[in-house]
Amino acid sequence: MDNELHITDLHEGDGKAVVKGALITTQYTGWLADGSEFDSSWSRGKPFQCVIGSGRVIKGWDLGLMGMRVGGKRRLKVPAHLGYGERSVGSIPPNSDLEFEIELLEVLTRDD
Repeated sequence: MDNELHITDLHEGDGKAVVKGALITTQYTGWLADGSEFDSSWSRGKPFQCVIGSGRVIKGWDLGLMGMRVGGKRRLKVPAHLGYGERSVGSIPPNSDLEFEIELLEVLTRDD
């Protein structure tokens, strides 16, 4: 993988768009470069919530989910430096490129 974040919309949503500081609710699966799954909110049976654009998730998510709309599904190919970098996290080895498939369920902003 190169050092660029790759964003592919698998299905474009038509709901509210992700903006910096929004609380988002997603379902996702994450894979290592070898194709092995390292995490999935689907498997846990519980959607994942986070504030986007504030450094609370990996930089690949902060950058890669901006502008995505509710109802959409997106694939992110995240180079290691936009993921966990040199850190080992759970079953993710250091310097790992990551791939995610993310379905956006809800976007909440201060206006809501």
